[in-house]
Amino acid sequence: MKETVQERVIEGHKTGGMVLLLVILAYVFSFFAFIFGMMGFPLISVVCVLWMLFGWVLLLGLKVLKPNEALVLTLFGKYVGTLKGDGFFWVNPFCTAFNPAAGTRLEQSGDAAGSKKAASPVESSAAVQVYGLSKKISLKVMTLSNNRQKVNDILGNPVEIAVAVMWKVTDTAKAVFEVDIYKEYLSLQCDSAVRNVVKIYPYDVTDNVDTTGDGNSDDGSLRGSTEVVAARIREEIQDKVRDAGLEIVDARITYLAYAPEIAAAMLQRQQAAAVVDARKLIVDGAVGMVELALERLNENHTVELDEERKAAMVSNLLVVLCGNHDAQPVVNSGSLY
Repeated sequence: MKETVQERVIEGHKTGGMVLLLVILAYVFSFFAFIFGMMGFPLISVVCVLWMLFGWVLLLGLKVLKPNEALVLTLFGKYVGTLKGDGFFWVNPFCTAFNPAAGTRLEQSGDAAGSKKAASPVESSAAVQVYGLSKKISLKVMTLSNNRQKVNDILGNPVEIAVAVMWKVTDTAKAVFEVDIYKEYLSLQCDSAVRNVVKIYPYDVTDNVDTTGDGNSDDGSLRGSTEVVAARIREEIQDKVRDAGLEIVDARITYLAYAPEIAAAMLQRQQAAAVVDARKLIVDGAVGMVELALERLNENHTVELDEERKAAMVSNLLVVLCGNHDAQPVVNSGSLY
């Protein structure tokens, strides 16, 4: 079984200010001691020279952290521990900070602001490596905004969708040692999770489609169940990145539409469906009004109509009530017979 690295938080090392002060005082003392040694104490002068040449090495152990920042330290390749919390720290000067994702730039908060230029569509999910940056790990909640990607829904219709994922690092040791570059790993898992979830749903509500997996058809859809879809995307990503020491705080769909090649056809389909629904509502209302008119005439005995006259009146009323234009009255001066 694979052995995972456990995070160890280094405590009690907020002595950076004291060490800096002692090193400065030691340099001042060594300067005067060197002058004193030149008067007949060569050994003291040699010690002072050695200190002035190599004493600065102690300053390499000074580390400054702001709130919600961490620093993973290694000593000759071995994991020593993680500095957390704000303060001025001093650690073994031979310890080095390790963060393979320090130079990774993604389209996300904290990274996008540091880029000199916006990422091109080709580089939307790829990372641009920038070297010489701080090795500190941010523990803040970050927002990863993946670019639009084209995915086929359960009916095979191409859909364009984009998501924004709020995440943070919870285990610094797993983040830097269990995966190569945790930011790229998260971005790829977001793309995979979106595809896995979107292909379960239709874009609009469709009959005989099971989106919950219980064997019964339901009314789930990408457009009508955005909260449910986003929650499933978040759970899918969380399952994949838990071993990398990451926590998915939230996920939201930021863009959803049919792909351009079928958008016009789907718009015509939606318009046709809307026209049919509107016509159905008009007909239902017109039939109800005709029935009400016949009932009122029979109750008040206003006029006696045989079946043929009733049929003619019903026809005229339906034409008037269901027509798209105003009725043009025709005066009949004769008889039906």
